[in-house]
Amino acid sequence: MDRLVEWWCPKPWSTEVIENDMRAGGRSAMIMRGPNGEESAMEGVFLEVVPGERVVFTNAFTAGWVPQTPFMVGIMTFADEDGKTRYPGIARHWDEASMHEHAAMGFGDGWAIVAAQLDAVAREKR
Repeated sequence: MDRLVEWWCPKPWSTEVIENDMRAGGRSAMIMRGPNGEESAMEGVFLEVVPGERVVFTNAFTAGWVPQTPFMVGIMTFADEDGKTRYPGIARHWDEASMHEHAAMGFGDGWAIVAAQLDAVAREKR
């Protein structure tokens, strides 16, 4: 997750990481910025972190387990598959309206773009 800003949101959008305390209960805070000045702040907590295997996060709480209006739970898993990394991402919503709102934001296409950006970062030689 050290290079999260390079792939987290579809370009030309950018990501500013405020805090990423990658442990259960740790704060996840970032701002996604669009090319026309749009901003989308994301504030939540990590529910589960298994390095190299699984990251689960939600915006149902802020740090310190303070409840807020929930939108989703994100589940990212990483597994070796024929010498490559399989990266399925799942978004679970509290209600159908939130799911449709996320779809209208371009979530499906956006996640595919983000996965391609992550692939490009992973393939870079350091």
